[in-house]
Amino acid sequence: MQPAKNIFSYKQFWAHRFGPAPFLPMSREEMDALGWDVCDIILVTGDAYIDHPSFGMAIVGRLLAAQGFRVGIIAQPDWSSPAAFRSLGEPGLFFGVTAGNMDSMVNRYTADRRLRHNDSYTPNGEGGRRPDRSVIVYAQRCREAFPKVPIVIGGIEASLRRVAHYDYWSDKVRRSILVDSKADLLVYGNAERAIVEIAHRTAKGQRPRDMGDIRGTALVLDTIPDGTDLPAVRLPAFEQVRDDPVLYAQTSRLLHLESNPGNARALVQRHGDKDVWLNPPPIPLTTAELDGVFALPYARAPHPAYGEANIPAWEMIRFSVNIMRGCFGGCSFCSITEHEGRIVQNRSEESILREIEQVRDKVKGFTGNISDLGGPTANMYRMACKDAAVQAVCRRWSCVYPKICRMLGTDHEPLIALYRKARAVSGVKKIFIASGVRYDLAMRSPAYVRELVTHHVGGYLKVAPEHTEPGPLARMMKPGIDHYERFARLFERCAREAGKEFYLIPYFIAAHPGTTDQDMLNLALWLKRHDLRPDQVQTFLPSPMALATAMYHSGRDPLCPAQSEVFIAKGLRQRRLHKAFLRYHDAENWPLLREALKAMGRADLIGPGKRHLVPVQKEWGTRAAPPKFPGINKKKRGYGGG
Repeated sequence: MQPAKNIFSYKQFWAHRFGPAPFLPMSREEMDALGWDVCDIILVTGDAYIDHPSFGMAIVGRLLAAQGFRVGIIAQPDWSSPAAFRSLGEPGLFFGVTAGNMDSMVNRYTADRRLRHNDSYTPNGEGGRRPDRSVIVYAQRCREAFPKVPIVIGGIEASLRRVAHYDYWSDKVRRSILVDSKADLLVYGNAERAIVEIAHRTAKGQRPRDMGDIRGTALVLDTIPDGTDLPAVRLPAFEQVRDDPVLYAQTSRLLHLESNPGNARALVQRHGDKDVWLNPPPIPLTTAELDGVFALPYARAPHPAYGEANIPAWEMIRFSVNIMRGCFGGCSFCSITEHEGRIVQNRSEESILREIEQVRDKVKGFTGNISDLGGPTANMYRMACKDAAVQAVCRRWSCVYPKICRMLGTDHEPLIALYRKARAVSGVKKIFIASGVRYDLAMRSPAYVRELVTHHVGGYLKVAPEHTEPGPLARMMKPGIDHYERFARLFERCAREAGKEFYLIPYFIAAHPGTTDQDMLNLALWLKRHDLRPDQVQTFLPSPMALATAMYHSGRDPLCPAQSEVFIAKGLRQRRLHKAFLRYHDAENWPLLREALKAMGRADLIGPGKRHLVPVQKEWGTRAAPPKFPGINKKKRGYGGG
């Protein structure tokens, strides 16, 4: 893997002389106050504008501003006409369009395809402030507003829909979002390298639609130019994968095998009479570059235009610090690896400690508690392949499944050292770890678990075994439940030694591909045996491009060479039944569970005893006072504790 050009080594654009803006402008009045007659780049986003490095549009905006460009923000515009997209005038270089920190369909609809009435990325949590398929709608309105201005799309919605993809909400395979949006260029994954190069080349007069050589981008071509020196893999055409679910699964396999920046080849997929060309993934940022991204002059607050409005997503992260990017777990249902890559990118200790000090000094309402020090996982910081040459040729999708790779460095000492230094920062009372702990890695370091339990757990710790049964776990690419149980015992021991009473909060998924009714019953019985009553449960939601989504659509496992068949719980009733098994203690689920248990020949689990899963049907009076199950501790929500 060849070194990439440092993103901070470009000669600044001439407009750098205006200096940094306290907030990137959202109005012509703010532009006038900055002395700007025009924005060079305008970013359109489905989220409220919060100037903080946890929000993609803030990172991209601040990074482009650091390159010398004048960047404006149009946040959550009225999409009913192009008027709102003209509010900052015509951009000098291009529009950058994103749905926001979430795919707009995931943001707007539940796993049961029900409309959500709230939106965490909107002032006061108000729902309905972004359209379905926001990237497509916003790009169309930008084109209507200024037909000649190039459009670059990016963010997680564009990233995960960059090729033909199964769309759960329409229950069909849709074309690449690049084709439907008619954008000039698509940026996928972490966008820093690509967007900086695009901006500087556009400033020199090149059109984004002609930039066919930038890693981490995709564009539409009439034909593949002769003499192209990049090796490329031709994927089955959109029309083929639309009509053949098994071929869709095979295409998903090809896509995921070509994900390592060290050896990935370009991908080409025909859509009608056009080709969608995907360049190889971006080269991960170095620690120095990532430090530079987090050192940009963020205001670390929502834009003043929102006044005192509560923005739930901001409230959740305002006192947290991100220490890394990427995840080598490769869980089939998760999109982190597809978007951020499986090579973990780390910040330096100095950068992280400086940000903690900034939170202490700049963020309103800080009381001394850092709410999280983590990332996609809590404990992959500075973990990497032991041999860069091996990493460059590796085609494994996961470094930890079916077992932890012997070439993976799993040393937790750098993370322990970081925790200790973070705790020593003046003014910090407590640092919590809210990101989920990858317990199969943590078990390799009892010292880390001891450090975590002694200093960084606030009553409970989140972990995600996801299931108990081998079938579903194999399709999820997660370790067996015995790993969780061993970790739980280690957690309990460390809690006792520290004189603490803590609990593990395990997360589970219902109706994941490969999960039968019997699997869910076994999981419910496991929960009952361990006196667990999960409050937060989720039904599998097929997000675009995920491996598990390919399983859901095709009934095949893409990463299994034999393309083995996979059982899929698809009907709404069956999906609700699987979720009901997770909440076996909820009286609302008892009628459905009784019916299912009888159909499964397990009516012996219906009754009033400790061994029974649900009570017999009787009139219990008010719903507020259901019968108690013998032996269940109502306070015990997790596994573990003093």
